[in-house]
Amino acid sequence: MHARLGEGRLRIVDATVHLSFDADGAHVASGRDSYLQGHLPGAVFVDQIAGLSDPDGEAPFAAASSEKFAAAVGEAGIGDDSTVVVYDTVNGIWATRLWWQFGLEGFDDVVVLDGGFDAWAKAGLPTETGESTHPAATFTARRRPERIASTDEVAAATADSSVLLVNALDRESFSGGHIPSSVNVPFGELVDESGALRPLDELRGLFTEVGALDPTVRPVTYCGGGIAATAAAFALRALGRNDVAVYDGSMNAWTADPERPLASADSRP
Repeated sequence: MHARLGEGRLRIVDATVHLSFDADGAHVASGRDSYLQGHLPGAVFVDQIAGLSDPDGEAPFAAASSEKFAAAVGEAGIGDDSTVVVYDTVNGIWATRLWWQFGLEGFDDVVVLDGGFDAWAKAGLPTETGESTHPAATFTARRRPERIASTDEVAAATADSSVLLVNALDRESFSGGHIPSSVNVPFGELVDESGALRPLDELRGLFTEVGALDPTVRPVTYCGGGIAATAAAFALRALGRNDVAVYDGSMNAWTADPERPLASADSRP
């Protein structure tokens, strides 16, 4: 990546969002300030909260419409002929979230910087402060509806053996309550101590154990708010699964209706 800095079509995107928890629940804050304090050379910041989410969606962080997404990334200088590298300064799931949204909108020339900003800085590679910009570009969104699942589709999937619901939350959260028929592959187990994606053989073992690489089933990943779920989708994609969908509303949307059931153990049929 370092050798490609300055290439005309290359667009590096800082996708950082800061997530915190307190007695009132989860809170998200823009990563713009941390971006201004240090980022990869030439990287732009895209605000996933304001620019790439839909405040009227079925959950707080629902994916923005194709039109809103195209306008936001186009304003950041990302066009149809761009090569995009996404990263974040936290735990990687915000980078995979943006990777997933690009794919949702039909754009595949996008990669995630393995290990994120920390790996880059620890390698002694250059960083810069302040804001970088590029001229606005035209981005054409071509929504792939098969890459996103709704609550109704997930409800139907609980009784459909051809769909495998993969919960990406930690094992304690999964045991405390999850969508019936789900299996658990925690997003934190997909990376090593440095935050880099684990070797494919190790990932293959994790997903094989729960049946997610079975060609007769289609994986649908979810988590609490649709963010960590994209890390599981990213890992599955690395293993060759091109048919993964993300339940964008995840547990936020599922538990909004107290009539929807929850299971407290591995409840696969």
